[in-house]
Amino acid sequence: MNIALEELQKQNKTVYKNVFNHFYKGLVLYANNFLFDQQASEDIVQEVFIALWENAKNIEIKTSLKAYLFAMVRNRCLNYLKAVKVTDDLNLIDLNSMLILDEDLDLISEEEKNILYNQILKIIATFPESMQQVFKLKFIENYSYNEIADEMGISVNTVKTQLQRAKTKISQSLVVILALLSIRQ
Repeated sequence: MNIALEELQKQNKTVYKNVFNHFYKGLVLYANNFLFDQQASEDIVQEVFIALWENAKNIEIKTSLKAYLFAMVRNRCLNYLKAVKVTDDLNLIDLNSMLILDEDLDLISEEEKNILYNQILKIIATFPESMQQVFKLKFIENYSYNEIADEMGISVNTVKTQLQRAKTKISQSLVVILALLSIRQ
């Protein structure tokens, strides 16, 4: 069993604080990919850490603490979206989580992963040059919004707008790709 989990189960505040500090920012970014609402994303991640603390003694993790935390955040985001009546009939939210969290990619075949990956690269190639650069800095180089803005000499809001437009274009295009993949099966 994971040493960090053992210490969390013993209510070790130092380990809990370290886990919080290590995962908080990434979990908020992950939640924000579902919600597109920074405050709601922060609230959900804080709720996850409260639940982790309150239920640590009863938690059984079969994968890793990281995968467990990301799954908790994803589930709470989906519940939040259901509560505000957002529907996802095409399962774009699940696809988005697959693209962000590699652990979920084992749900689709290797062939489908390659098709999706190649189609995403083709979609990105159609973006205007500046949008391509913003997208690559964010998702390939893992830059923060501020780092991208500094690198490119643009505002953080422009970075966010470019990324939102890129995600929208990818989501719209992937609907067709996923439909074609499901027809093949």
